[in-house]
Amino acid sequence: MATGTEPPTTRSQPSGGVRGAGRAAIAARHLRTDRWWLAPAATAAGLLAFIAYSTWRAFANADYYAAPYVSPFYSPCLAENCETMRGGPNWEIVGSWWGISPAILILIFPLGFRLTCYYYRKAYYRGFWASPPACAVAEPHTKYTGETRFPLILQNIHRYFFYAALLVACILTWDTVLSFRDEHYAWGHMGLGTLVFLVNIVLIWAYTLSCHSCRHIVGGQLKHFSKHPVRYRMWQWVGKLNARHMQLAWASLVSVALADFYVYLVASGAFDDPRFF
Repeated sequence: MATGTEPPTTRSQPSGGVRGAGRAAIAARHLRTDRWWLAPAATAAGLLAFIAYSTWRAFANADYYAAPYVSPFYSPCLAENCETMRGGPNWEIVGSWWGISPAILILIFPLGFRLTCYYYRKAYYRGFWASPPACAVAEPHTKYTGETRFPLILQNIHRYFFYAALLVACILTWDTVLSFRDEHYAWGHMGLGTLVFLVNIVLIWAYTLSCHSCRHIVGGQLKHFSKHPVRYRMWQWVGKLNARHMQLAWASLVSVALADFYVYLVASGAFDDPRFF
């Protein structure tokens, strides 16, 4: 006896996914009438723009330091071919054999943190792979294996990238402190670049601490919050940030690119850093 839940057997019907046997027999691809495709399209466009810009700047190996500012893409500088930054993050761990941009050595950590971030996973899964393209819109794939196979199983190292991101945030905080110097390294000065760096580091810390891994580290595996009032209060604070994780992810992505671009303008001579005092 027909129940009306089995899809009709036609040649145009795929054999798996949401059109497989046992799924509701709905002929339409989806029932949404709004412009659902705008969000994944905008996400893909935004991520592509950042990828293009960061790739150009990472391989440029130029115009990343203008005292007292250093680009967050090049901090800390881990190779001998870095520009000398007085009091700055010159850590010559890699010898002279490294001939390409030193930014490649450090960007793997903040980018790895963002690439494996829970929000960014959703963003680029939808924007680039249509998996799924949007809520209540069927994905075009006939099977789903999740993050159980290579390479997506590597997403599970996100918690380790979180520790690296904390270290990078601390280094960028020191860079922000150093921005209260002038071009002659004298303290007690503030320029427009200092303000740019302050906004950037606040957003970097907010995004990093809003991470799901941070929330689990602070309050995870506790059976009784009443016995751990300090961790419970910290868990509440991180939870409030976590509720804005998506907004912080985009805001910090834009701010770190703008901070790098500001340093590029000053270092290339295209713009003079205005001084407040």
